[in-house]
Amino acid sequence: MYWPVPASWTPHDEAELVAGWRLWLELSDRAWPTAAWDGTPAGAVRQLRDLLAACDEIETAYRAAADAPSPGFLSLTQGLAVTAGSAISLWFDDFDQLDGERAALLHEDLTRFAEQAEQVLTLLAVNGGWAGLDEVRRRPA
Repeated sequence: MYWPVPASWTPHDEAELVAGWRLWLELSDRAWPTAAWDGTPAGAVRQLRDLLAACDEIETAYRAAADAPSPGFLSLTQGLAVTAGSAISLWFDDFDQLDGERAALLHEDLTRFAEQAEQVLTLLAVNGGWAGLDEVRRRPA
């Protein structure tokens, strides 16, 4: 499942700017499995589960700090939850090592999430004022 990313976003207050920054930092680091991945689909989506927990914490803190939470920002976190949730629901209990066919299917599901995460990262960076940092993040090592 894919949730559309808004065309624009403008932080309405300090609380939303901070929440956007925190979300950008989390997404910058968690779109793909790390080198510690155990080779199972469940291990690959575990990182997405951790990301969803971080998104929930960011959204909760934002709702508590904001005078009137912005529906635009909330749609960013909720959209990530919907897109990641579909991959998680398919793979969370699959602890078997991957074969070629299953690896392609898992890759497709993770790619769908990663594409959305990249769109959200770009939107946050451009409108949050940290596009220069985003350029550094995107440079090859």
